[in-house]
Amino acid sequence: MAQINTQTEVELFLQEPKMSKVILLNDDYTTMEFVIKILMDIFEKSYNQATEIMLNVHRSGSGVCGIYPYDIAEFKAKSAKMSAQAHHFPLKIITQDLN
Repeated sequence: MAQINTQTEVELFLQEPKMSKVILLNDDYTTMEFVIKILMDIFEKSYNQATEIMLNVHRSGSGVCGIYPYDIAEFKAKSAKMSAQAHHFPLKIITQDLN
C-alpha cells in the first residue's frame, strides 16, 4: 500500500475588530439617576465615572459611554434602550463606527 502524504498550508489573516463608539444623547425626561444606573449596570462604569459621563451628557448634549468592538457596542446600546423603554424613558443612544 502506498502512503499519501498531504499537507495543506493555510494562511490566516487576522484583522482588528471594527470598533464603535457608544454615545448617549440628552433628553428632557430621562432622569439623571437612571442614566447613572445604566452606565454602571450596562457599561460597567464606577459611580464616579457614570456621574461624570451623565454630567457631560447633561451639559453638552451627548457623552461617550465607551468604545467597544462593533457587536459589543450594538449589544450594549440595545440593552440600554430596552431598559429605558421598560422604565418608560425616551433614552436615545447611538453607535458610531470608528474604522
